[in-house]
Amino acid sequence: MKKKMMMALLTATMVLGLAGCGSKGAEAPEADTSAEESADAEGTDAADAESTDDAADAESTDDAADAETTDDASADAETSDSGKKWIIATDTAFKPFEYKDDSGEYVGIDVDILAAIAKDQGFEYDLQALGWDASIAACQAGQADGMIAGASITDERKNSGWIFSDGYYDANQSMAVAESSDITGFADLNGKTVAAKTGSMSADYAESLKDEYGFNITYFEDSPTMYQAVVGGQVDAVFDDTPIMASNIKDTGLAMKLVDGTGNDPASYGFAIFNSDNQELVDMFNAGLADIKEDGTYDEIIAKYLGE
Repeated sequence: MKKKMMMALLTATMVLGLAGCGSKGAEAPEADTSAEESADAEGTDAADAESTDDAADAESTDDAADAETTDDASADAETSDSGKKWIIATDTAFKPFEYKDDSGEYVGIDVDILAAIAKDQGFEYDLQALGWDASIAACQAGQADGMIAGASITDERKNSGWIFSDGYYDANQSMAVAESSDITGFADLNGKTVAAKTGSMSADYAESLKDEYGFNITYFEDSPTMYQAVVGGQVDAVFDDTPIMASNIKDTGLAMKLVDGTGNDPASYGFAIFNSDNQELVDMFNAGLADIKEDGTYDEIIAKYLGE
């Protein structure tokens, strides 16, 4: 009996021992699970940090791209401004400054000077032969950026909105008559009619003399039409720029003659704009004019058309 009781106690003790071991064995996986969760959490934090870094990198890249795009746009705008093609108006017939040659191309002192200056300064332009009055109107309306048409630089024009370049040629105005005319001076004009071009210095000159010498003025749009009116007898004399009349008489055999002693004081021709926003164009013209005078190009152009 005692032996049975001892065996029962021993068995109970072993069961309790095994139970204790089993309890400790169960706690280990729990510790492992906690470690795994910690590791997972750490991994998640690392992933989150990496994700944040990636986002920051992406944002930085986007910002850099945006900045580059902005820089490119600015560069494009700058290129566009500097690459502007200027619209330049001119007269249709003001030989030897602008006129059509035998092939129908516009040539002349103004045309060649503008081309040389544009080449020197590196700007592009579109030359449009509109006529004297139309050139002024186009510039005033903003349809042209500037004009070159043998325009004399005067205070009156400056006060009325013309903005001039430096002078590029000095010329005066005088009177011419038909080759067979017996008019020898202003005193012979009493009761007669003279021709002058609308809005020109020659018209101003004729107007300043008409009351003193008693003549009338008929206005024309261009020089060739005036000259034909003189030769055809519709008018008795014409006032125009001296080098223009001299060139036409010499080169075309026009049946007219200059009247000695009828010239006024010379004034300079200038390139003109009518909007101060186009001052850059005048500045380039002035700089280029100085360069072509220095390197001899200007003298070659004048010699080509006037033999001076």
